[in-house]
Amino acid sequence: MTDNEKTNIGPDSYRYDHSDLPKVKNRLFYIYGSLAKLFLYLFFGTGSIVLAIIVFPVLKICVHPKRNFQKAARCVVSHTFRFFMGMMHVMGVAAFDIPDRREFRNLKSKIIVANHPSMIDVVCLISLVPNADCIVRGSLAKSVYAGVIRQLYIVNSLGYEEMIDLCRKSLATGTNLIIFPEGTRTPRHGTNQYKKGAARIAIDTHCDVQPVYIGGTDKYGLGKYDSFFSYSRQGRYHYNIFRLPEIRIADYEQIEPQIAAKRITDKMHEVIAEAAKSIDNREV
Repeated sequence: MTDNEKTNIGPDSYRYDHSDLPKVKNRLFYIYGSLAKLFLYLFFGTGSIVLAIIVFPVLKICVHPKRNFQKAARCVVSHTFRFFMGMMHVMGVAAFDIPDRREFRNLKSKIIVANHPSMIDVVCLISLVPNADCIVRGSLAKSVYAGVIRQLYIVNSLGYEEMIDLCRKSLATGTNLIIFPEGTRTPRHGTNQYKKGAARIAIDTHCDVQPVYIGGTDKYGLGKYDSFFSYSRQGRYHYNIFRLPEIRIADYEQIEPQIAAKRITDKMHEVIAEAAKSIDNREV
């Protein structure tokens, strides 16, 4: 198959194909990793319930008004996710290389956009950005994570005007907004088409865009359509997370909004794709 065919959007049967996976290096570690991943799923779900029914009610009593409660609660979630990533590291399941860790913590009022190779990408980003809001799928507001999501984050099932109003109010307080422009996890081969939602929000809120590249080893076991009990064939997961050059909205504000949204979306894709190519080649 040619390189062009691999980078173009194709049918799911190819884009999520597992036939090119390497053989398992260490079968005992593979079994351990699969069981550890199951334990971490349960731990994460239980932690979300504890936050929703114990920690957040206490915070609501102690912290007023609602805006201050959300800021404090997001900080708690960020530290909790940081602890979760530390557990993954200590258990030998994953390692994280984040050169710009301090810069991430200093971001304010940015639209953070990233590729989305695995189900824990949002955990990684929120752990790095203490004051992070996020646009999440409406279906997650009915899951075990509902108690956290409904109180802190913005669901994409809202009408655009209501959603943009919430985004504007959130960003005005210095909070950052995390969006995955592909709308779902990045396939193993190629990418999904980038949606214009993040660019439209950036234009309507007059906030700059901060692209992020999430790389490292193959994320098999955490990707879309992967078996629940599957795990990385190469050993533990390695995450390399890079802050990329910022996209300034001021450069696009004199352009007609629909055209500007397309150009900003194309720029997001270009910046992240270039990072993927240069970083992945450097790591080979």
